[in-house]
Amino acid sequence: MVYVGGVLGLIGVLTLVFRDGDVVGLPAVGVGAGLLVIGVGLGALGVLRRRAVRRKKIARGEPVPVGNVFERARALPRLLRDVRRGAYTDLPRNRTFLWLLAIVYLVSPIDILPDLLPVIGVTDDAGVFMWLLTSVSTAAGLYLRKEREQLPHQPPPQGRRSTDAG
Repeated sequence: MVYVGGVLGLIGVLTLVFRDGDVVGLPAVGVGAGLLVIGVGLGALGVLRRRAVRRKKIARGEPVPVGNVFERARALPRLLRDVRRGAYTDLPRNRTFLWLLAIVYLVSPIDILPDLLPVIGVTDDAGVFMWLLTSVSTAAGLYLRKEREQLPHQPPPQGRRSTDAG
């Protein structure tokens, strides 16, 4: 919901900035402002929903993904390498195949819904892209959690270090 809200908000801003004429018989300012408000609302609801789901998972003792977007992106090559070697078995075997299939579908000119249809033609690609993005991000976050759990815990430094000079 966060991503959909972000996309709608972006479309609203772009409509406000670049569109001069009417949009489907409605003033461009009204359409842009409406899309922006709907996008911000959906984004906010998505954030609240994610927090609630995360709290429930933690309460049930389920593992939750860790790391920000950049940490997860840097962990992805290690994840794929460990899956290929068989060192990381928490990822279902067919998941990497489904990721590859989704990438092929996105790059392929053949679609279930042709892109020539306005709006509807892009929805299948957008859905596949959103699934791929969230699936890869979640898997990389869970991989990071496992990596961090396996690191030896070092106690934090106690007090100030004394120096010989002073």
